[in-house]
Amino acid sequence: MERPAWAPHGIDLSVPSVSRMYDFYLGGSHNFEADRAAAREAIEAFPGLPKIMQANRAFMRRAVRFAISRGVTQFLDIGSGIPTFGNVHETALAASADARVLYVDNDPVAVAHSRAVLADEERAEVLAADFRDPLGIVGGETTRRFLDLDRPVALLLVAVLHFFDDEAKPREHVATLRDALPPGSLLVVSHAATESLPGTRERGKRLSEVYRRGGATLVMRTRDEVAAFFEGFELFEPGVVPLPDWRPEVPVAEEDPVAYAGYAGVGRRA
Repeated sequence: MERPAWAPHGIDLSVPSVSRMYDFYLGGSHNFEADRAAAREAIEAFPGLPKIMQANRAFMRRAVRFAISRGVTQFLDIGSGIPTFGNVHETALAASADARVLYVDNDPVAVAHSRAVLADEERAEVLAADFRDPLGIVGGETTRRFLDLDRPVALLLVAVLHFFDDEAKPREHVATLRDALPPGSLLVVSHAATESLPGTRERGKRLSEVYRRGGATLVMRTRDEVAAFFEGFELFEPGVVPLPDWRPEVPVAEEDPVAYAGYAGVGRRA
């Protein structure tokens, strides 16, 4: 298999990656045939999947603008993936010239491409690290240099937590990150779910199986289980709700029902 110039050496092009599959769903070009094949299989298992990803990305942009409206201009985006059009730094810098964004991912392609995209952007940086090592993220030299952890930070865990089952201790990792951030910091979460839509639980099981065969975990959680990640945070209205219902900027009456296959919320650390 021919290796594209932008693909770092040492990665297996035959193994799909959740971040590169996400890039494919959003119409990006930084993915391999293994990613595209797995993504097409995922779409077959759960038709409308790209629409969910678009709703998720739209929520992320609303949450970033909301954070800035609350005076929070520092962003720590863990599991950031490949920065396709309309990502965090573009949204944040359009709203505030003071914004700073630190992207964190463990996918070498996502990190390499992020560094290329951000080469001339002084207010955004990328860190190669893993959500499962939260102290390595917040205690690392890059984070301490780039972010002022004495001032509030918006912690973004957007479409990330559903890739960790309970054995991976995602709630504990979120709590560790929470305790490392100052009061006034925000937590932004979106999470895959199927309980709010009739007839989607079986599709969700098929989708999880596609990811499992590709070597990844995909866990659907209930609203209450997603809300549990906000322990130690005060949820902003409207709480944990389906993606399109979190502070919509346009009427959602025409929204495709499949876009409701996910929950979102934003909380503030007291």
